[in-house]
Amino acid sequence: MLVANNHSINDSLNQNAIVLSNGRARILYVDDDEDAREMLRTLLTFSRVETESVGTAAQALSLIAAERFDLYLLDAWLPDLDGFELCRRIRAIDPHTPILFYSGAAFDADKKRGIEAGADAYIIKPEVDGLLASITQFVSRAVSAAVPRFSQRCPINDVCLPNSKHKIEVC
Repeated sequence: MLVANNHSINDSLNQNAIVLSNGRARILYVDDDEDAREMLRTLLTFSRVETESVGTAAQALSLIAAERFDLYLLDAWLPDLDGFELCRRIRAIDPHTPILFYSGAAFDADKKRGIEAGADAYIIKPEVDGLLASITQFVSRAVSAAVPRFSQRCPINDVCLPNSKHKIEVC
């Protein structure tokens, strides 16, 4: 999504707000650049996304073992392990949660390595609008997949959910 000249960044972020049953999506962002982590955490907060951020693969793997996340956001260049190997390790222990690369490693070979390692998408820094749109898309898809499937129509206060193709979110 592009921000038009007459729109503020907050308007763009609010349009991409991700609402889950607990009110916030949880993302683990792994990047060795502290300024990048803080900037992205601030932007995602405006989109109602709770972001844990760490600077190393070891810290990420430790958090993944202890907590649940709705999406993993990785940089390709980390000090202790490259992001591609981290992606493979995450996929081995969590095959379903979306993984996105958000990295300055912009060569086609980098993108290919990321997808081959198990990532769902590869976004090149500093493309923030595309990142927010991808986060919204992948978290919404992951949440939809986690919604219980009903084998028949299920009436809820005059609302029917035929075969769970629809979901209701209370904000």
